[in-house]
Amino acid sequence: MLIGLTGRNAAGKGTVAEYLKERSFYYASLSDAIRDEAKMCGRELTRENLISIGNELRQKLGAGVLAERILGKLEQDKNYVIDSIRNPEEALALKKRGNFFLVCVEASAKKRFERIKKRGREKDPKTVGEFSKLEKMEAKSSDPASQQLEATIALADKRVVNDGTIEQLHRRVESMLRELPQNFERPGWDEYFINVAKTIATRSNCVKRKVAALIVKDKRIISTGYNGTPRGVANCNEGGCPRCNSFAKSGTALEECICSHAEENAIVQAAYHGVNLKGGILYCTFSPCLNCSKMIINAGIERVVFNADYPLSDTAKRILKEAGIELEKHKM
Repeated sequence: MLIGLTGRNAAGKGTVAEYLKERSFYYASLSDAIRDEAKMCGRELTRENLISIGNELRQKLGAGVLAERILGKLEQDKNYVIDSIRNPEEALALKKRGNFFLVCVEASAKKRFERIKKRGREKDPKTVGEFSKLEKMEAKSSDPASQQLEATIALADKRVVNDGTIEQLHRRVESMLRELPQNFERPGWDEYFINVAKTIATRSNCVKRKVAALIVKDKRIISTGYNGTPRGVANCNEGGCPRCNSFAKSGTALEECICSHAEENAIVQAAYHGVNLKGGILYCTFSPCLNCSKMIINAGIERVVFNADYPLSDTAKRILKEAGIELEKHKM
């Protein structure tokens, strides 16, 4: 889940963020990208400078650039609270990720100015006039790349009023969390196992193509394999396979290749450890070649799911189908 925070100065966004952090949300702020830019440019970290630098970045790289930079750093398996969303394009960029909710934290101008005076930050406005000027600067602009708080707030999925005690705010945030739908998508089993195979492929030592396979029974991985030279032989990337290291044309000099295929290794590893493959499903990043297909048939595997076509797989596909083995391409 991604919860984005927007709202006017001193509304209490930081307090809401702290509350969510205590509940296992990881923190990210669009302002961090602006601060990094300010440091690189040697500019003082005043609120006015940060507003100006943020506007400059949006003008140069698009209104959603700060959100896009943050999205590139987020991990799929974590909940995040994302602070400092001040342009509608930032909110829209985050919404594309899915399971994103924009929350506006609200408080009256009087309350917010009282908080600004109480916190006593050096660069904060000191008078009502300075406060009002800054409010207008942040609220809207004829430049779509500038801060557009009014338009951003209008996109909010939820609003939390912060006009009382911290305890009251916490209760309102807790109530808001309970109302949010848990509509994140989980990958299907085929996608899940193909993704696992893609990770296994990174262990391959073949210099030409990294391939991996895994075998599953009852949704449990029972064997894995990736392509490379046999156990005890110099790795392909260390010069172990002359054919691969000469970058031979695809489909040629196959008799000189000493690398074992991923499916072959997954089946052999099962045999090595005494694991029964009958009735299993084989997932592979590429469709199996002819030799591997023969091994798949004789190992008793009943279904093969692959991600991409292997160049020499037509005959292999034919005999797999003839043997009654279900063959399915799963594109990611």
